[in-house]
Amino acid sequence: MMSVLAIMRLELLIARRNMWVATSLILMGLFSSVLTLAGGAPTGTLGVDPLLVATTSITTLSVYLIPLIGLLLSFDAIAGEAERGTLALSLTYPLSRGEILLGKFLAHLLVLGFAVAVGLALTAGLTIWKYGAADLSYWPLLKLFLTALALGAAFLGIGYTISALARQTGVASGIVIIIWLICVVLYDLGLLGALVADAGGSFTKTLFPWLLVANPADAFRLINMPVETVATLASGIGAAGGASGLAGQLTSLLAWPVLALFLAWLAFRRVEP
Repeated sequence: MMSVLAIMRLELLIARRNMWVATSLILMGLFSSVLTLAGGAPTGTLGVDPLLVATTSITTLSVYLIPLIGLLLSFDAIAGEAERGTLALSLTYPLSRGEILLGKFLAHLLVLGFAVAVGLALTAGLTIWKYGAADLSYWPLLKLFLTALALGAAFLGIGYTISALARQTGVASGIVIIIWLICVVLYDLGLLGALVADAGGSFTKTLFPWLLVANPADAFRLINMPVETVATLASGIGAAGGASGLAGQLTSLLAWPVLALFLAWLAFRRVEP
């Protein structure tokens, strides 16, 4: 365990000089503040919890931003060290490759969690400043933070896998951008096109719910959507709606980090410095 903590400490020192860390903090803080201030406009007339409105807006932002941050933090974790020649030195230490990978993962997850916490803390602070602390529900904010960590962990593992397979940072950076586009943009567009073409047929009622929660970004979005919206979605896809229920969403969101890290470990085992 001490060896894992040593790797984690080293990666945190490297992260302090990494421009992606500063960029992540700025982006999460800036967009969270803007969405909180802009999204609170209708709460007075609709009579809804202003913190819930702000959380819903930030969920949409997080679906795009958190996977990107996770991939940018991890794409050169192995390929970058191989190019700089430091990976050969790391492998001479009495550390297993699993310990090295776990240390990197914990450090990067801590950095990502800090960026998310800063953004959500600004959201809570601005909401309290505008509306006061009375009658606010903080559970949606806490749920968003915890599920954001799970989503980020999944894409960290995906980034490590790509980094180990590509072995060159230039190639890895291009691949992670493609992966990000597929997972957060093209995947949903493909499902939408299939729904339109199916027109309420068997695909909509059988395969669609499973394909929806198979993507960790969509599972994260569904978990953090208002309950009424998720209920409408489930009723609209018929008998297979249970696939997109909370159990399916949590299973997808929690299974992806484990699967991605396992694949990263398998790929890392084949890397020769």
